[in-house]
Amino acid sequence: MTPETLVRLAVVRAYRDLSDLARYGVGNINSSAGARERIEEARRLRVLANELVDLVVLSEALADTSWQVITQALNRRDAETVQCEYAEAITEWRAAPAEAYEGIDGDARDLDTWYRAHRDDSDPVAENPASDLLQAD
Repeated sequence: MTPETLVRLAVVRAYRDLSDLARYGVGNINSSAGARERIEEARRLRVLANELVDLVVLSEALADTSWQVITQALNRRDAETVQCEYAEAITEWRAAPAEAYEGIDGDARDLDTWYRAHRDDSDPVAENPASDLLQAD
């Protein structure tokens, strides 16, 4: 198991959480919730989306994608600045303790089950996308 795989599983979790929160927002749009609650829900969605972008960048950096490619994908200009912004997080993920990998098989299976329960005809056909990450190592 590599730090890259650990981050990619975190990416899958973030996608799941973002999807669940977005679905909740759709269901809650006509509720008696006030403006404050609806705005706070939308703000939480934005925060999760930003966290997702950071996790994807980390997974790509750990996979040795060039900082130039990452910088362009982020629609930024200075690769050195972007690399510096993520340097500490990359170091932390590379130094993840053994405990970070405990229970990861069960977590991946849970994410696979969630995906199969929520996918529709336009989604990629994959039975076990999270567990397949573990097989790639």
